Amino acid sequence: MEVTIFGSGYVGLVTGACLAEVGNTVLCVDVDANKIAMLNDGGIPIYEPGLEDMVKKNRDAGRLSFSTDAAAGVAHGLFQFIAVGTPPDDDGSADLRHVLSVARTIGEHMDSYRILVDKSTVPVGTADKVAETVRQAQTARDARVEFDVVSNPEFLKEGAAIEDFMRPDRIIVGTDDPRTGELLRALYSPFNRNHDRVMLMDVRSAELTKYAANAMLATKISFMNELSNIAEAVGADIEKIRLGIGSDPRIGYQFIYPGCGYGGSCFPKDVRALEQTSRAIGYDPQLLSAVESVNHRQKQVLFNKISNYFGGNLKGRTIAVWGLAFKPNTDDMREASSRRLMESLWDAGARIQAFDPVAMGEALRIYGRRDDFVLAEDAMSAVEGADALAIATEWTEFRSPDFSAIAHNLNHPVLFDGRNMFDPGVVTAAGLTYFSIGRQASKNKGAI
Repeated sequence: MEVTIFGSGYVGLVTGACLAEVGNTVLCVDVDANKIAMLNDGGIPIYEPGLEDMVKKNRDAGRLSFSTDAAAGVAHGLFQFIAVGTPPDDDGSADLRHVLSVARTIGEHMDSYRILVDKSTVPVGTADKVAETVRQAQTARDARVEFDVVSNPEFLKEGAAIEDFMRPDRIIVGTDDPRTGELLRALYSPFNRNHDRVMLMDVRSAELTKYAANAMLATKISFMNELSNIAEAVGADIEKIRLGIGSDPRIGYQFIYPGCGYGGSCFPKDVRALEQTSRAIGYDPQLLSAVESVNHRQKQVLFNKISNYFGGNLKGRTIAVWGLAFKPNTDDMREASSRRLMESLWDAGARIQAFDPVAMGEALRIYGRRDDFVLAEDAMSAVEGADALAIATEWTEFRSPDFSAIAHNLNHPVLFDGRNMFDPGVVTAAGLTYFSIGRQASKNKGAI
């Protein structure tokens, strides 16, 4: 099939590459000429495991191409995927300018039947706005071309997006037209060979399903973080509690890991957008507000532990930070816990020596070069000469470090673990004092 993807960011590029991988002819359109030039030259603008090779393979095979020509994109595909950004507006609601701009472009250029597929995360009612925008564009040029608008939200985890797309848990298709539903089912048939994962529903239910999924996961995280603070205050161990409740199949083990807060491009934005949607219809979403409030507070916990350890005086201190991305296997630092930590440390007069396997380029783009921010060549280099080590991202390569070397290289042998990666007994036996989330601080027992 012939498919057009408007937007060559995270969702659009993964969607385009995976649809091309199963034999479709895909044209990705973007207004960013530099991004398109990079893609045509063999680069990709984001880090996602396996994506660069898949893009190259399908580009070389002629199934995947990139352009800034919107009219060519409208002419190319029966399916017109809208996968542009929906950044939060000042009030937390989703900004639909880019989505509606694409809809207007399609309406201005389409001359035969098209299916517009809302892939971007958008609030309930967006499909109606997209349809109205297309109709207005057609009216302006005195045209009446048939089209349909479908909600097809993405459920891609950064760091595992290709696996999620190629082997999805579910494929949500929101449409009120049975014919359109069958066309989407045909497009996704290569991903349904084991069993049918397509779930057809009305458009508004599909739009809300995406927000509901992310809000549910964010709620689990914030609930565990709330519990972790209670556990620490009463002398309990949140990791033991996690195992105790996770063994209940009604709860399960996923998304109940305590830490220093969630970030990324989805959870924070989508919880706020759902809050705003609720308030717009006169409903007070108390639970959603609490989820957001708890997460905001949790991102300050790691800094508070560091500040308290040094008696509230961090001026002139050097803190090593392992992990800058909001989660492992991505370079995405949007609303990452590391950002709140580092900005709080800088405000307190500290300097930072940081390491991340893939996100240091993104950190440099965000913060630029500054005297109080050193990006180290590797994890152990970041520790050398620092006063303490803080961990903000649970990268695999951090799981089994040389604790004795860490203790030796730090001016103060203390580790602040924002992701509960380690056994306190192992850390303290190597001569480190260990602070984690939802557990009592463990004093060092001297080197073995």
